[in-house]
Amino acid sequence: MKHGKKYSETAKLVDRQTQYETADAIALVKKTAVAKFDETIEVHIRTGCDGRHAEQQIRGAVVLPNGTGKTVRVLVFAKGDKLNEAEAAGADHVGGEELIPRIQNDGWLDFDVVVATPDMMGVVGRLGKVLGPKGLMPNPKAGTVTMDVTKAINDIKAGKIEYRLDKNNIIHCPIGKASFDEAKLQENFTALMEAIVKAKPSALKGQYLRSITLASTMGPGVKVSTVKF
Repeated sequence: MKHGKKYSETAKLVDRQTQYETADAIALVKKTAVAKFDETIEVHIRTGCDGRHAEQQIRGAVVLPNGTGKTVRVLVFAKGDKLNEAEAAGADHVGGEELIPRIQNDGWLDFDVVVATPDMMGVVGRLGKVLGPKGLMPNPKAGTVTMDVTKAINDIKAGKIEYRLDKNNIIHCPIGKASFDEAKLQENFTALMEAIVKAKPSALKGQYLRSITLASTMGPGVKVSTVKF
């Protein structure tokens, strides 16, 4: 893959063989984020899990103390009083069965997170083929299937992110923007890593965290030392 001039220049700042301490890695990633927009800083964690086994699956959510720097649009599926509660809590879209054809047939996807009350999951389940591949399906482990819609919405708007294994057993998560100061990025990184360390499957034998890499949207990867985790 051919990279542009900017990428090649910033890549020279990174020693590919070095596993940097967290603070040094964050400083370096900020330095390599030179695009004209405010790049997202992401963490990529390669695990020793085998996601084909249910007992080695990892999925959960964590609220980043300093948010993600992104405005998150929340869709809530609910009925009765819960509709009003969701609206009052600041949901961007609220509804029930009437939203199904809009999403299924019209391709409407103007939302980033879907929350549903348990009594709506029969309805939402019909959208599995649309929402599933996009990672938008509500899930109890991620706190997006709940009767407490106010808490769910508040957490999401405050910077709650979901983590899960992809098909290569890697977890990809944003921890903020390049414009964040280093201390805020470090707090977010620490909160995420603590949650992932806690989520280690008890069935796993061998090394859990194989590698941790930090990168901005357009920048090179910077390896982080896994020793303290």
